[in-house]
Amino acid sequence: MTELIDHRDHTSSSVMPTYSRLPIAFVRGEGAWLWDQEGRRYLDALSGIAVCNLGHAHPELSKVLCDQATQLWHTSNLYQIPPQEQLAKELCRLSGMENVFFCNSGAEANEGAIKIARALGASRHITEPKIVVTEGSFHGRTLATLSATGNPKVHQGFEPLVPGFIRVPFNDLVALEDLSGRHDIVAVLVEPLQGEGGVRIPDRGYLRQLRSLCDRNDWLMMLDEVQTGMGRTGHWFAFQRENIVPDVLTVAKALGNGFPIGACVAKGKAAQILTAGMHGSTFGGNFLGCRVALEVIRIIEEQSLIPVASSLGQALHARFCQKLAHLPQLKEIRSQGLMLGIELQAPCGHLVAEALKKGLLINVTANNVIRLLPPLILDDGQAEQLVSTVVDLISGMTS
Repeated sequence: MTELIDHRDHTSSSVMPTYSRLPIAFVRGEGAWLWDQEGRRYLDALSGIAVCNLGHAHPELSKVLCDQATQLWHTSNLYQIPPQEQLAKELCRLSGMENVFFCNSGAEANEGAIKIARALGASRHITEPKIVVTEGSFHGRTLATLSATGNPKVHQGFEPLVPGFIRVPFNDLVALEDLSGRHDIVAVLVEPLQGEGGVRIPDRGYLRQLRSLCDRNDWLMMLDEVQTGMGRTGHWFAFQRENIVPDVLTVAKALGNGFPIGACVAKGKAAQILTAGMHGSTFGGNFLGCRVALEVIRIIEEQSLIPVASSLGQALHARFCQKLAHLPQLKEIRSQGLMLGIELQAPCGHLVAEALKKGLLINVTANNVIRLLPPLILDDGQAEQLVSTVVDLISGMTS
């Protein structure tokens, strides 16, 4: 068993205490593994929260980043940036969309989506445009995106919230249908499946029927794929499972495999709304981020990691069902690709520290859901270690 040593200085930290950090610091990574300051090794089943889909310190990504760093870092968006143009074309090819605004994070990408929706409302002379969002959602920590987020804990201390959002239950088409005909609604913003909300997967057909509902009402269909995009769910984007295309798509996290980059991708009328001077980003779409993201896409395609995520996710789901089905603590196992949620009957936040002692990085969200987001390059031995360790942790709760 790994003994944890608290490296934090509780009396003199100069970092704002905005995170409840675990008492560990990592100094090196390779693939699915991380090493701490004492040289102990840990299996990362969280991927930096769905960021490092290709694992840590990927040699080809490191080479591209270093190569670009010796040439040019930043010129600003006052000038053309060739890697940005190339990356925009690749994202449009993969998603079926038309154009891209680049930024630095998922929250910024969602801010861009919200601005597109509001600008559309203004063009229609709607003085107070509304965006429909869902309960249990998470869209970011900026003032607008936390207002869109469907978690009251995220709102606390930041009221009054930004107005203009209508909240409905997730996976509830009837509630959305009830809003039909409202002329102040301009868009619906949802996650194809909720990550922070507990790996909540909607019914099959939910996105397809939502697409139809948005078309009938002339609403923008805006999908937050910050966590689900870039192969995580067994498709480049989760919406592709239902053979539809949204009007606005937001991407970040795994796009740069750890290098900060985000994108707001648009199609149709949404692609024509923002014009020069309406939006911007100092660092968005810089040379470094775009070169890395292009290499991420190349590696995923060349190594055929999308079908790997699908098949490995199915195998992990089956193994967990086999090993956990008899335990009274288990409530439900949900998964799509390599995005897995094991919901227990009781709160299980303490299992994060227990897993760390066993050399495994996991996460608990929604109080009682073990969230697993392993990298797409996970091998069979690592997958078995992940299953056995998590099963031991849950079994220990019932003993």
